[in-house]
Amino acid sequence: MKRLGLLFFTLFFCVLTALALDLALFAEGNSSPFYDYRAESPGTTHKITTNDLPKPFATKSADNFPVPSPRPADAMPKTLPGFKVDIFASGLDEPRKMLAAPNGDIFLAESSKGEITVFRGVKDGKPEQRSTFASGLKQPFGIAFYPPGQDPQWVYIGDTDSVKRFAYHNGDLKASGQAQTIIAEIFPGAAHAHGHWTRDIAFSPDGKKMFVSVGSGSNIDNPDTHKTEFHRANVLEYNPDGSGVRVFASGIRNPVGLAVNPKTGELWTATNERDALGDNLVPDYTTHLQDGGFYGWPWYYMGGNHDPRLPDSHPDLRAKMLTPDVIIQPHSAPLSFAFYDGSQFPAEYKGDMFLALHGSWNRDPRTGYEVVRVPLHGEGKASDEYEDFLTGFVTAEGNVWGRPVGIAVAKDGSLLVSDDGTGSIWRVSYEGK
Repeated sequence: MKRLGLLFFTLFFCVLTALALDLALFAEGNSSPFYDYRAESPGTTHKITTNDLPKPFATKSADNFPVPSPRPADAMPKTLPGFKVDIFASGLDEPRKMLAAPNGDIFLAESSKGEITVFRGVKDGKPEQRSTFASGLKQPFGIAFYPPGQDPQWVYIGDTDSVKRFAYHNGDLKASGQAQTIIAEIFPGAAHAHGHWTRDIAFSPDGKKMFVSVGSGSNIDNPDTHKTEFHRANVLEYNPDGSGVRVFASGIRNPVGLAVNPKTGELWTATNERDALGDNLVPDYTTHLQDGGFYGWPWYYMGGNHDPRLPDSHPDLRAKMLTPDVIIQPHSAPLSFAFYDGSQFPAEYKGDMFLALHGSWNRDPRTGYEVVRVPLHGEGKASDEYEDFLTGFVTAEGNVWGRPVGIAVAKDGSLLVSDDGTGSIWRVSYEGK
């Protein structure tokens, strides 16, 4: 009888232990900070830390390329209550980076056809004027006005292999002269280079320095043995005339977007991290950049982690690497961003960052394909988290029909979002109370 009682107690204890383990695993799975497009919803907040990162190859590396699908009938991006979404412009050819000129005109890089387009005004949710400012460029992306302030004399354009500028005065809808080449070759062999092709541009608040973002030519090619990575995966600093180049910040695999935070004067970037370590590695990020800062690529990644595909050959760099301000769901592909300086949105949005997530190819299931808000709390400082703001570019079946790229604030305070999936610009306005 005692044996039966002991056996019963043992079995009961085993069942309780198994149940507790199952509940713990269930809780762990449901508390994971990692998510996919099905969990993206306006107002949802995400926060990922370096403590959340899995081991390399915890999951297989996915090939899940987003073959563009037509926009379903009546499909529109989703946003928060009180906001309204409309099509601002359509029929565009790979609309990418956007930037508001000091007078409120919106400059857009149509990268595939090598043109810069200008939109002026907003009437009934549409531009009042549209003009081709410049053509004949080579995959333009970056746009910057110089000198900073309300009376620029030049507009700088970041082509994939060079930096050019056009004479400019407030209100110009067409370039009045030929382009001047400021940097003929951003890095050796740039004219024939492969890999990440976007070059963004920003100027320091005092106008004394120009910053140019240069993505890597690969996923994890070791710069020690691949000289083609020279001056790549960096943000470079120049004088405005193109002289005096030096590396401002390094170890940044693909620092697509650049902009200066008007509140703090700090230079920020949005970065696509490396692929092929699994669904939840390595997170992308947005961060302010420190002069001389090292951010890990290719030997290491955030949290001081070593990439097992390369030698642990730079312990000095590993010791000084910086953790980004805001860690973003891996493979989301953050591209361009803008700091909200309009007056149409509620006051709590003032100074916050709006960031376009172009979407994944190396994750199963998909992630990204949205615009997120990064709260900066009125001080220009992030606090790890970000919030879904504009979603719905993927159908319930996982078909991608829209891919946000550029962000700009229109003169009336509405938010403009370029979408190279539909060849459109979306306008988000606030009508609530």
